[in-house]
Amino acid sequence: MLVTIAALATQKKRVSLFDGKTFNGWEGDTVKTWKIEDGTIAGGSLEETVPHNEFLCTKKKYSNFILNLKFKLTGHEGFINTGVQFHSVRSKDPAYEMIGYQADLGEKFWASLYDESRRNKTLIAPDSAEVLKLVKLNEWNDYQVWSENGRIRIALNGKQTVDYTEPDKAIPQQGLICLQIHGGGKAKVFFKDIFIEEL
Repeated sequence: MLVTIAALATQKKRVSLFDGKTFNGWEGDTVKTWKIEDGTIAGGSLEETVPHNEFLCTKKKYSNFILNLKFKLTGHEGFINTGVQFHSVRSKDPAYEMIGYQADLGEKFWASLYDESRRNKTLIAPDSAEVLKLVKLNEWNDYQVWSENGRIRIALNGKQTVDYTEPDKAIPQQGLICLQIHGGGKAKVFFKDIFIEEL
């Protein structure tokens, strides 16, 4: 059952991670994959199939935080998927991949928690029928990732979809935050209003 998530972020501590104009504080393929369009971060393409996963990452590492952002996922062919990577590091092989948690988004994965390039599985997922009532397809959606001392909560459009506590104490609870566009589809994602509160 989906429950309302508490809006605990205090306005004073919230910091914007995107200035709406530049990639200051971010790194990734800003030549082909990632662009700034109309004050948003846009990734992927509706004309060409995205060849493989691509991630735009913060230069700073974060541990305990509440992250709020808006996203719009569009696409019409192949695997249409995106997500927010966190507590992550870049892989050495392949260099474009990330290792860490992903607050997943896309068909069959809406607002679930996936372990990218590590356990390679969905750790926890909401009821698929319930979450489809929440998501606004091809429109702007609110997304929240709240990570604190090994407890991870995800909310989509104000409703909590995931509450997961990491049982493995060896799994890092610090790392980069990244925006993803998944390979294998003609898909384009947009992100804006990206704010973080460090706890």
